[in-house]
Amino acid sequence: MPVSRLPILLIILGSLAAATAPAFAADAPSHACLNKAEQHAAIQSHKAISLGQAMKSVRQRIKRAELVRARLCRGGSGLVYSLTLLGRSGKVLRVAVDAGSGELINQR
Repeated sequence: MPVSRLPILLIILGSLAAATAPAFAADAPSHACLNKAEQHAAIQSHKAISLGQAMKSVRQRIKRAELVRARLCRGGSGLVYSLTLLGRSGKVLRVAVDAGSGELINQR
């Protein structure tokens, strides 16, 4: 009697998906990001600097990169700008900027 391979395949695929899910969740904290109204309120109440000020801080360390995407998100210690930049060489950079102080937190 032949054994169906479909249940075994589904189990393997399910375990692979479960193993990779946390990695994707760490790269995309969109559930913790502010909408436009919340962003505006945070900047007006001086809880966050403007995106222009954050980019000015980034450009001191990273020259010649074009902003592709910017999100203002809640981080562990406050608000953080999560920026995606495209370098002149074509390399995609991900940068986090403390939205309160404008300091570069990390760069990947």
